[in-house]
Amino acid sequence: MKKKPKLDKEERRILSDFENSEFKRISNFKKEKQELENAARRTLQKDKKINIRISSRDLEHLQKRAAKEGIPYQTFISGSLHKLVTGRLKEVV
Repeated sequence: MKKKPKLDKEERRILSDFENSEFKRISNFKKEKQELENAARRTLQKDKKINIRISSRDLEHLQKRAAKEGIPYQTFISGSLHKLVTGRLKEVV
């Protein structure tokens, strides 16, 4: 017997919508997919390089946080900056 996977609230909602035929077929899927891929590529393209000076202590903290996430620290820093400028990372005062 197959074990049912544990689903979070959003996953349960998606499964429910799927089971209730809430999803609609995209009329021109290939074109839509290509447009979305191009938009993602433009959004994620890293085309600028910067150099910054930070304290050794801050760098060590960033490296430890990145290691916890299992990603390179430069990727962690870039992702954190992206979240900050897009409003998905809020400063705690």
